[in-house]
This record gives sequence, C-alpha cells and structure tokens, in this order.
Amino acid sequence: MRYIFLLLLSIHLYAYERIIALSPSINEIIFALGQGDKIVGNTNFCNYPEESKKKTKVGGYFSPNLEKILSLEPDIVIMMQQSKSLAKKLNKLGIKTKLLKLTTLKDIQTSITQIGKILEEKEKAQIILNTIQERLSNLKGIISNKKILIVIGAYSSLEKRVFVVGQNLYLDDIIVQSGNVNALQSKRKGQPVLNMENIIATNPDIVILLSPYRKSKNLSKDDLIQPWLKLPIQAAKNKTIFVEDNEYAGISSHRLVYFLDDFKEYLSDVKNR
Repeated sequence: MRYIFLLLLSIHLYAYERIIALSPSINEIIFALGQGDKIVGNTNFCNYPEESKKKTKVGGYFSPNLEKILSLEPDIVIMMQQSKSLAKKLNKLGIKTKLLKLTTLKDIQTSITQIGKILEEKEKAQIILNTIQERLSNLKGIISNKKILIVIGAYSSLEKRVFVVGQNLYLDDIIVQSGNVNALQSKRKGQPVLNMENIIATNPDIVILLSPYRKSKNLSKDDLIQPWLKLPIQAAKNKTIFVEDNEYAGISSHRLVYFLDDFKEYLSDVKNR
C-alpha cells in the first residue's frame, strides 16, 4: 500500500500545472478540456474563450519572447510543429515541450487526443472527438460531387491574388468527407494563391468565403460576394456563394464542430434551391 501511495504521489508531482499554449487552437483545446486555469501564458492571438485575453502574452505564433516564456516558469510549452527550433532551445534549458500538427482533420483529432493525455482528460477529449465525428457524419448524403472552392480572406476585388484551400488541409478533408470535391485539384498543398484566370478555370459549383475578419476591414457580406457574381463560373450562375465570417472560422480546435454545422447549412441551401 505504501508503494502504491508513493507511485500516486509521484504521478501527481509530475502533473502539468503551468502550461504555455503557443497557438489559438492549442489554447482553445486546453480550455475545452477544462484545464484553462493551468495556462500561464499564450499568444497575442489567443482571444477565445474570453478568459484567454487575461493570460500573459508571450508574443506571436513562431516568434514568442523567450525571456517572457522563461519568466513564467512553465512545466510544459505546447506548440505547433513548425516551432521545432524554439522547442530545441527550451529543451536545452530544461523546459519540456510538446509539438503538435494541426494541418489535416486527422492531425486535429490526434492533437486533441494527445492534449487530453497530457492533461489527464482522456474522457473529455473522447467526447470532443465523438462530437466532431457526429457532425462529419451529418454532412454525408446532402449533395454530392459538387466542386467546392473555399477562399481564405476578405477580398472586395479579385484582381489581386487570392488564397484558397488546397490539398492536405482539414478544410479539404471536410469537403471530401461530405461527398464532394475540392474545386482546386492540384499538387499545391495548404493555401495556394490563384489569380482570376485560375479561379475561372476551377469553375466551382459552390464558393465559401472564409473571412472572419471582414468586419475589421469594414466590408459587408455583399462587398465580398459581388466580385464573384461577375465571374463566368457555375457558383455565380446559381448564386451559391456563401460568406463564413464567424470568428471561429479557420481555427483548428474543438470549435471545428461549429464550422461543420455552418457547412451543413450551405450544402442544404444548395440542395433546396
């Protein structure tokens, strides 16, 4: 019994009580698992939930202030995989790190599982994963084989280059799992840039404008939609152009379920026309 007590005590001693989250997605997942009180620092871009704004800011995604991180005396710093060099520096200074990938749908699901394991919240993590899977299932069978183009950013003109969702992104995975196809089929992964000629060539049936910051640019939804209606594409002909301006749009956290609900509405709208 004495050895069991010592084992339990050692496990408790190694529990993470002081966490720094170096991305909005990671920050949100930790809060969703009920462990937001353990976050002692996060990035300038971590603003959800509201309590996140009160946490000490250590800088941006990939250029945080090392001295500020050290001053917070974290037990662990959880960051994006792109921050390998920072992780090496912190490891040399005796600070534990965890690198996560949040690119594809599978990456997001794996990261939620891993954070749940780190925080000893496996059951809560599984509940989140089950909810995501349920919402994904709800997308199937509404419409199929439609070419969907997801645009990233708020553009009042298409004469400049436009960022879109390419392959190897969770948004592309969502399109595929819904039984439809990404209008952009190429070897370009992530967020490739298209010009107007490229856009017309994709000829999407549906366009979704991912623009959570349109209000800060003083642009209305109509400001964003009008340039697309002038293009010789199927989406303009059928007026199947949607603006996704909720602030969770583009955040690869547990709030993905809200985007999945919105995405379902867009598909249902097209079906019912």
